[in-house]
Amino acid sequence: MTAPETDSLRAPVGTARPAAWRTQAPVVAVVAAGGALGATARYALALWWPLQPGGFPWATFWTNVVGCAVIGVFMVIITEMPAAHRLVRPFFGTGVLGGFTTFSTYTVDIQRLVDDGHPRTGLAYLAATLVAALTAVWLGSAATRRVLKWRQS
Repeated sequence: MTAPETDSLRAPVGTARPAAWRTQAPVVAVVAAGGALGATARYALALWWPLQPGGFPWATFWTNVVGCAVIGVFMVIITEMPAAHRLVRPFFGTGVLGGFTTFSTYTVDIQRLVDDGHPRTGLAYLAATLVAALTAVWLGSAATRRVLKWRQS
């Protein structure tokens, strides 16, 4: 007996599986829509709180810290509450929060600070963002678990 014929873009011949694009198109659409919202919010914050040459990148710092705190809250809610629609997680978690947080800008900011002769500020920013972002995720998830436990009792 031989394996069914396959094509790299289709399911094995004779199976009734829907095409991958049909099931993934809504996911891609909600990630794109959420990403547009998150990136727009991040850009607005950067315009409102512009980076001063050689200064600490406060807008990017707080964007990432707040985004990480919300990720902590969201992941607890989405995993410990009754089932949400299958598109909520990709829309909000991957799209909105992925577009809002900006760890790529964080690394560019560090490099720019070092290149412009501000290595201490760059190192402080590197360490502060790492510690604050991890702490924000932990605090967001711990506080949310505590609230959910309190509401259930």
